[in-house]
Parts: sequence; structure tokens; C-alpha cells
Amino acid sequence: MPATRLLTFIALFAAAYAAGSVNFSILAFRFTDRDDPRRHGSGNPGATNVYRQAGRGWAAAVLLLDVGRAVSVALVAQSLLPIWQVTWVGLGLILGNRFPCFHGFKGGKGVANYLGFTLAIAPVWAAVGTLAWGAVHLIWRAPFLSSFAMVITLAAGTTITLGTDWRAGVGAVVTALFIVACHHRNIRERWGDQK
Repeated sequence: MPATRLLTFIALFAAAYAAGSVNFSILAFRFTDRDDPRRHGSGNPGATNVYRQAGRGWAAAVLLLDVGRAVSVALVAQSLLPIWQVTWVGLGLILGNRFPCFHGFKGGKGVANYLGFTLAIAPVWAAVGTLAWGAVHLIWRAPFLSSFAMVITLAAGTTITLGTDWRAGVGAVVTALFIVACHHRNIRERWGDQK
């Protein structure tokens, strides 16, 4: 890999991490004199927990901001990098969302950000992933299971869409597995005590 391209990738990965580190729900709660969303409910500063604490309007706003930010990061990465590196920039975005440097390294799980990132790369699969989320939620009423269905669909769709280079698929799968791993508490609470 040429040095300039490597430097561009490193710069965009770092920028994606910094962008992901801006948590809109924490900022919205701070500006409206609400308590930190991480102190209540599931402790996750994502759209689902915002919905539980502040209602549908705030949850929709946070979701749209997360998705919009991710679309922007993906479009910039697509314009400057080979396609296989773009999915790895997506991982940088999700790492920032999970371990935000601006919020004490305690953030969300990156589901909405991954949806937005995929929307820019594989829009049809972003729609399929959203439908998968809805279908699983209708059956099990468990947001984290719905999120699993979505991120697995998004990773599969990205891999299919960018099938010309296997490294792009690896980046998508690693990102999806990281998001699933971020739900370890949900997994333990649902199945950990079952023998």
C-alpha cells in the first residue's frame, strides 16, 4: 500500500473515531438539563434508551443524527479510499461510538451508526436490515435481538455488494461481530443463568 494512501486511511479512521465519539443523546440531555442517559434504564446512550427516558421525539432525533453522521463519514471515505478500506473506516466510527473520547470512553453500541454507514454503501441492504429489525422485534420484543438481525443483515449485504474484494467483507463482518459483542450484558441477562 503506497504511503500516501496509508496515511489517508489512518487519518480517515481517526476522523471516523472522533466523529463517532460525539454522542448526540448525551449532548441533547445535557443541553435540556436532563440527567445523563447512561445513569438510567439500560445505561446505553442510544436511541432505544432515549425513547424510554425522553420519548419518541428525542429518540427519533438521536437516531436521525446518528444515521446522518454515519452516512457522511461513509461518503467521505468512499470518495478518498479504495472500497475495501471503507468498511474498516466504518469500524473506526463504531469504536468511537462505543468508546467515545469525549464522554469518558463509555458510549453506545453503534447499531444506528452501522445502519447509516451501510445506507451509503449498500442502500438496498440497509432497507432489508431495517425490515429484519422490525420483523424480529415483532416476534421477540427484544431490541438487542432485533439489532443482531439488523447488523448481521447489514454485514452480509455489504459483503455481497462489495464482493469484488474479500477484504471489504472482512471489515464488514468484524464490525458486525464487534457490535454483537457490545451486547454481552444483554446476552448474559437473557441466557447467562440458563443451564
